[in-house]
Amino acid sequence: MTRPIGPTGAGRDPGDPTAPLDPVRRGAPVPPPDEPATLPAVVPPADAATPAPGDGAAGPGAPATPSGGAERAGSLVRSSGMIAIASLVSRLTGFVRNLALVAVLGFAVVNDSYTVSNTLPNIVYELLLGGVLTSVMIPVLVRAQAEDPDGGERFTRRLLTVVGAGLLVATLLAMASAPLLTRLYLGSGDSGNANPALATAFAWLLLPQILFYGIGALLGAILNSKQVFGPFAWAPVLNNLVLLGVLVVYVLVPGEISVDPVRMGDPKLLVLGVGTTLGIVVQALVLIPFMRRIGFTYRPVWGWDPRLSLAGGMALWIVGYVLVGQAGYIVTTRVAASAAEGSVATYQNAWLLLQVPYGVLGVSLLTALMPRMSRAAANGDVDQVVTDLSLGARLSTVGLIPIAAVMTAFGPALGTALFSIGAGSGPGAERLGQTVAWSAFGLLPYAVTMLQMRVFYAMTDSRTPTLIQVGMVGVKIPLLLACPLLLPPQQVVLGLAAANGLSFVGGAVLGQWLLRRRLGRARSGEVLACLARVAAASAVAAAVAWGLGVLVAPLLAGWPDVARAWTLLVAGSLVALPLAVAGMRVLRVRELDAVFRRLARR
Repeated sequence: MTRPIGPTGAGRDPGDPTAPLDPVRRGAPVPPPDEPATLPAVVPPADAATPAPGDGAAGPGAPATPSGGAERAGSLVRSSGMIAIASLVSRLTGFVRNLALVAVLGFAVVNDSYTVSNTLPNIVYELLLGGVLTSVMIPVLVRAQAEDPDGGERFTRRLLTVVGAGLLVATLLAMASAPLLTRLYLGSGDSGNANPALATAFAWLLLPQILFYGIGALLGAILNSKQVFGPFAWAPVLNNLVLLGVLVVYVLVPGEISVDPVRMGDPKLLVLGVGTTLGIVVQALVLIPFMRRIGFTYRPVWGWDPRLSLAGGMALWIVGYVLVGQAGYIVTTRVAASAAEGSVATYQNAWLLLQVPYGVLGVSLLTALMPRMSRAAANGDVDQVVTDLSLGARLSTVGLIPIAAVMTAFGPALGTALFSIGAGSGPGAERLGQTVAWSAFGLLPYAVTMLQMRVFYAMTDSRTPTLIQVGMVGVKIPLLLACPLLLPPQQVVLGLAAANGLSFVGGAVLGQWLLRRRLGRARSGEVLACLARVAAASAVAAAVAWGLGVLVAPLLAGWPDVARAWTLLVAGSLVALPLAVAGMRVLRVRELDAVFRRLARR
């Protein structure tokens, strides 16, 4: 029998976000992929469960805990490093995929319409089942594996059967509602920047992804619950490679996609739509051999299990979380679609570019931390949960702040260097880079917010993340609506990106306050001390690199735009990042020690 976690005893209202856990419903979700993302590196269970004595990374005055410290940080770096390799390859191939999409489609009507439609399967899947799968079902799976005589195999078969049937129904309903969905995000008229009829045609071809997103996520969750992280991390690489092949075929097919009128039989439309969905199918099906490797064979099992009912209350809050988030996304896409041409694709690609460092560093840390937090929450070990929360936030700070500083200083060069290819050449690439620069400050708050959400889910509290989401969207929507009033059309997308970043800052502050109320302490002081040191070192390093770039810019005036941008970007990064690391060493950022020890052993 587990004991409740929280600063006080039982007897509190379970609807209160500061209330202790119901000891029957505990666990931690496996963090979902941030894009259709993510064969095989397995994180040893010992890395996820073995505590280390002492907390050598704690700030002055921080309470010592029996777990954490240098050995614990080293173990986390080792575990997340294995996942990071797969995530790095996935993110790089995904980034090449996005570059190829811009090179082929440009920043125009077809790309805006395709971008909105390709986001719909994610939105519908997350709204109906995705959040429930990743945030509720994983704890139930872990519990079944621990309690059932067969290790939870029958329960897992039942879960696959019930969820698969639900996903199929959801997919069919979404396809039937495709025109309504595209109107919701784009409006009913043709603004000239994104075409609702073309977006609807793409949606009919892309919405079948919902079924395979869900099956892939559930198979990945089952594997992760068995401490097998690699296959789910590597699967998106295949999806990215499939789409790259699809784009080659798209270029070779003669003609252009017809916009007036839109024709469903258009060869290019079919190649792009069916090919994109094929990538998600491959991403899901490649996990099946690994399910067999862990000894799982599927046979349908119908019926309901009482343990699934335990997730009902949490599921409703998670659906609310997704709905609130979609309110912000609807406003974003509508404002972007009514601004300068290509703004939807610019916003989306800037966001995906920011996701590359987060996907490699942030998601890897979260994936390695989840088993630890899950076990700590299940055992009622508040100290362990707080230690992992603080450690995750500090390691995220060390990894992400220097990259965010470089993105801010060299954003325009970054956009020109990466996206001035084919149809993406021109001012759209530089504007994309400026969008990254305006939003890079939100990279760390986003990572911290995602960490905080998973701490709440690890404590089977899905109400508080939804309330945090309400606060974030409440900050975001007024800022989004103000952008077209305060900025010219070409710069509206910059304001949208900045508003998104500010919403994450608000979410991180609110989340930390609520965690402190829930846990009694959150060791915010040591996180802020680490943030101050890392931010100071990174800001100085980026400023020095930017200043050197200004000095050498006249010497590069006669160079082609892409060559000049690459030179500034590479040289600036080679100056700024080592300077930032040196500055952190001078300022005694102790979180670097685990990283250096890991590199030394390599």
